[in-house]
Amino acid sequence: MVRSIGEKPVLKAPSPRRQKCDHWTQCPPNTYAYRLLSGGGRDKQAKICFEDKLLMAEKLGNIGRGINIAVVSYVTGKVIAARTFDMYAGDNSAPMTQFIQSAPAKSLLLMVTQDDGSTRLKAEARKAIEALGSKEIQNMRFRSSWVFLAARGFELPAGLPREKINHSDGAKNRYHGWPAEIQIEGCVPREPS
Repeated sequence: MVRSIGEKPVLKAPSPRRQKCDHWTQCPPNTYAYRLLSGGGRDKQAKICFEDKLLMAEKLGNIGRGINIAVVSYVTGKVIAARTFDMYAGDNSAPMTQFIQSAPAKSLLLMVTQDDGSTRLKAEARKAIEALGSKEIQNMRFRSSWVFLAARGFELPAGLPREKINHSDGAKNRYHGWPAEIQIEGCVPREPS
């Protein structure tokens, strides 16, 4: 291509390389990438991504109102189970407690709220989540946006993003009646071989 005199060359930056679970930076080798996104308002649906695979999302048809939990094997990185527990309608606190307690040793539990996760969340369920290391489950209120990464049968490294909460506040909510969605992401070191 011939250019006119005085025409400056156009430099085009390459498109950024897409990282697992849409992280900004690549996870180091021998780690699992995760991203937990709570729901926000009526239209912003919660998502759970692990190793670049959506485990729970609206387009999969397996995300719903309440607390959404995916259980993943820490050894293999494969999903073991994924369920939604509606905490607004019905008595789902006891089944959720049993689901959490039945997660096998050496598993990761990835939890996100969609809409309301607290109205019918009973003390026993809160204690089961608190026993996994949650610092915020006792503070969850109506329509709080909450995300939590837990380990069963092993300890996660200190400093790993594990939990975040954003409470509904009529004066500060991003969406009418709902707080903004929140997220955490990180890289979980794999089990040493």
